Amino acid sequence: MTLPSALAEIVEDFAALSESDRVTMLLEFANDLPDLPDDLRTEAMEPVPECQSPVFLAVDATDPDAVRLHFSAPPEAPTTRGFASILHQGLDGASAQEILDVPPGFYTDLGLASVVSPLRLRGMAGMLARVKAQITRARA
Repeated sequence: MTLPSALAEIVEDFAALSESDRVTMLLEFANDLPDLPDDLRTEAMEPVPECQSPVFLAVDATDPDAVRLHFSAPPEAPTTRGFASILHQGLDGASAQEILDVPPGFYTDLGLASVVSPLRLRGMAGMLARVKAQITRARA
């Protein structure tokens, strides 16, 4: 599996932990999701209906060599915020092609399937699919 180096490192970090420590690390990621830039409003962002919580994302692929990602997820949804933060930390600044090459099910390698519901995992898949779709539209 080919992942951008930052995302590959996150996957490796999760894989090295016990199940309970993976949950703790996911919650730590939730606390690290950056705030939106002042000029970006949630209303202008794409909703991610695959998520159980209200999640929004925006992709700036103006520079295909350094795509910028922005996510908004409520603090009362730490699992979803954690997933958004993993995608942000792992993919923000990567090239458009690197992001498009991320396998859709890469998140299974995080080892969270036994501690997070399949519905929540589908939310992460939905976020990634929507990021890729925005990049594809920007390239067209």
